[in-house]
Amino acid sequence: MYTVRNFKSKKELKAAVQTWNEFAALPAEQIDAIVKSAGEGKGPPPPPAVRYFQPGPYGGNEPRNGSFAVEGPHYPQPHKWYAEVTAENGMIVKVK
Repeated sequence: MYTVRNFKSKKELKAAVQTWNEFAALPAEQIDAIVKSAGEGKGPPPPPAVRYFQPGPYGGNEPRNGSFAVEGPHYPQPHKWYAEVTAENGMIVKVK
């Protein structure tokens, strides 16, 4: 499986997941304020969740929850990293 964003290293993937987890852990009022200010052009956009997909004929039946492997960078570049990840509700929340 691949992540939607084409991470060049496992380190980049881990940093993006950590950033998302920190954002998601904020109180709801603070998240709303960040989203509102970004929508008004007064602040940076909130970090995106790290999502994933299965390419090819097997796509469309990706697990929404659980552990599985992802790899990168995307084909046709040679894969240079592999990671075991845990997903919740279609978003990667942990990287081993």
